[in-house]
Amino acid sequence: MRALRKLALALALAEAWSSAALAEAPKVMPTDPAVPQSLTSRPKETLKGQLRDLPTPYSIGAAGAVPPRSKTEPDIAFGAYQRGQYTTAFREATKRIAADNKDAAAMTLLGELYNQGLGVKQDPVKAAEWYRLAANQGDTHAMASLGLMSIDGRGGTKDPKAGRRWLEQASLKGDTTAAYNLALILIGTGTEPDEAKAADLFRKAAEGEIGPAQHDLGVLYLQGRGVPKDPKQAAEWFRRAADNGDLAGEVEFAILLFNGIGVEKDEARAARYFLHAASRGNAIAQNRVAILYALGRGIQKNPVEAAAWNLAAAAQGRSDPKLDETLASLTAEERSRAERLAEARMKVE
Repeated sequence: MRALRKLALALALAEAWSSAALAEAPKVMPTDPAVPQSLTSRPKETLKGQLRDLPTPYSIGAAGAVPPRSKTEPDIAFGAYQRGQYTTAFREATKRIAADNKDAAAMTLLGELYNQGLGVKQDPVKAAEWYRLAANQGDTHAMASLGLMSIDGRGGTKDPKAGRRWLEQASLKGDTTAAYNLALILIGTGTEPDEAKAADLFRKAAEGEIGPAQHDLGVLYLQGRGVPKDPKQAAEWFRRAADNGDLAGEVEFAILLFNGIGVEKDEARAARYFLHAASRGNAIAQNRVAILYALGRGIQKNPVEAAAWNLAAAAQGRSDPKLDETLASLTAEERSRAERLAEARMKVE
């Protein structure tokens, strides 16, 4: 799947959440097994300048700006799009518009094909034109796409205000991705009224089972921003985010599990969540797993595994000098095994 398009508006969220949280979160040392109680679970450089892993108009095959299935008859154009038959999708959508110049779903599909360059030469200007025609017909997916493109200055003049208006319209019509992106804009202002509005929008997207929105709503409950502080609600939203594959939510839930905050303390269960997130390449989780292996907390003590995960985390910039000291007594053979394990895990990432 093509990398998601970066949006500058997420800088505000990164600055508001990650800078303070990651700078102030105490590091976990082998002599202090308590896992920090609050952090965004994403390295600052990962958060800056990009949206979370959401389906957007820039995601091939994702549920971004594409028409829904027809309730009355098979949608040949969209069916072809889903199967990767993009030339057929383009031809069928074009035929539909020729027969009905108000077919918003077909217009949106053409916008998507031009936006991604599928079956046709990529052309953001034509994509924006088709999205605009569909949006003017009331298509929510096109509104959400046009909003992102206007904010990003893709396919036309950069116009954040117009982009926000399109996102607001799409959100009001039930588009959960638009609600999420609009929440990102509002949370970046730092004002209490906007934080409350952002919380409502995050909830709307979270109830639509968008994992990153569930994580973000959990962070708001954990910090008491825009909603009353409620660790139980935070834990529940982090769990749901983890269930939907969101790495940040997975790590946050593991942290609360380990510390017994908002959820019954369960170090073994926390270790399983940390291990899963670590295997997916999250450096914070890799560091925590290394510590748990070194201490034998929630998992059987294993210095070689501890060293391997520590090396994997350090390779991503998550070094831990105290843990290095603790593992300094490894034999040359144990160190070699740890290095081989770490190298294999880094290749998987």
